Amino acid sequence: MNLAVLSIAFPFARVSPDSVGGAEQILSALDQALVAGGQQSIVVAQEGSQVAGKLIPMPRLNGTISELARAEIWARYRTAINQVLSAHRIDVIHCHGIDYNHYLPRPGAPLLATLHLPIEWYAPDALVPRRPQTWLHGVSTVQRLAGQYVLPPIENGVPIERLSARHGKRRFALILGRICAEKGVHLAILAAKKADIPLLIAGEVFSYGPHLRYFEDEVRPLLDSQRRFIGPIAFARKRRLLTAARCLLVPSVVAETSSLVAREALACGTPVIGFPNGALTQVVEPGRTGFLVQSVEAIARAIHDCDGLDPLLCRKAAAERFSDRRMIGEYFMRYERLTQRAHEQIAS
Repeated sequence: MNLAVLSIAFPFARVSPDSVGGAEQILSALDQALVAGGQQSIVVAQEGSQVAGKLIPMPRLNGTISELARAEIWARYRTAINQVLSAHRIDVIHCHGIDYNHYLPRPGAPLLATLHLPIEWYAPDALVPRRPQTWLHGVSTVQRLAGQYVLPPIENGVPIERLSARHGKRRFALILGRICAEKGVHLAILAAKKADIPLLIAGEVFSYGPHLRYFEDEVRPLLDSQRRFIGPIAFARKRRLLTAARCLLVPSVVAETSSLVAREALACGTPVIGFPNGALTQVVEPGRTGFLVQSVEAIARAIHDCDGLDPLLCRKAAAERFSDRRMIGEYFMRYERLTQRAHEQIAS
């Protein structure tokens, strides 16, 4: 089937293969696969995004993300989305943002909303959308999502082949992702200090007031010459650090819906240490590909225990379970089924 897919990104993060956020990485992978497969991909995303298909650039917000600023951006998104739908034949609309309900397009083509974050973070009208032909799904079975228009989850995948690299293991731990309280970055720093091991913190502090305050009040004061914040990193450097690290720390204090970075670490042959929250219990095989622990002290002990884990087993587990080829195939099948269902309804 020749598909035309309109992907709509979260308005406050750029899309590229180097994106920090999992939702943006998944959108980027699907966009690239659509174009590589001869399909049409149109992406509404923040200016500066890098896509394989056609980018509809939206203004980037400067300064702190306030309620007023969000309302203005949402209005611009609604206008842009409906202009695309007027100018192009679109088979499926695919939304990735937690706030997608604020810029729903007019009724028409089927819309798939992927819920990348914990269900309780979404507004009620995002979980029971009133727009016809709007379908929801999660990214793992740990998300408790039910309803008439809920489809089975599609597990996130990572580019196994692109993550294949060979770097010698070095004596440092790594934490990678959004810098915010729910990711427990300060706990990772405390654990690294207890383990007396260097820690690299790679990621982005988004312009939300709580995120900025968390970094300044709870993360920055703990940094030192051995525990360093290095900011966002591109894919090649991410692969190099993930491969060379002794372990990846994922001390999330909320339920992880997928933990894309944990899957990336395993693909790089690096074990994962985290709390047994959400999907981490389905990603990490304790004693084989990492450790699930209950405290900062236990993280510190597990850092040293990672020396006894085999990188080849980590790579094998990732290749068998977390391939992006499997994920992309499932999304393409879902696009085709939604398109066929819409055509059948029109014909009847």
